[in-house]
Amino acid sequence: MPNPIHEPRYQIFKEMLTAARMSAGLKQSEVADRLGKPQSFVSKYERSERRLDVPEFLEVAAVLGIDVAKFLKAYQAELAKRR
Repeated sequence: MPNPIHEPRYQIFKEMLTAARMSAGLKQSEVADRLGKPQSFVSKYERSERRLDVPEFLEVAAVLGIDVAKFLKAYQAELAKRR
């Protein structure tokens, strides 16, 4: 069984999260500052070195201005498209 951090479903999730950050015009360091975390926190989840749990995702989503329901719907659509 592959490491869950490298499975395709999580790769889609982190790609979408990274794209959302870039669309918001924020650097990793800016997101980290708003979260009260080091820049490496953002770098690690964007490079698949760590996974975000639900509470962390919700914090990141708030910083990025993500509508969580819309993000998850888009994520499900992307999963279906790639199957």
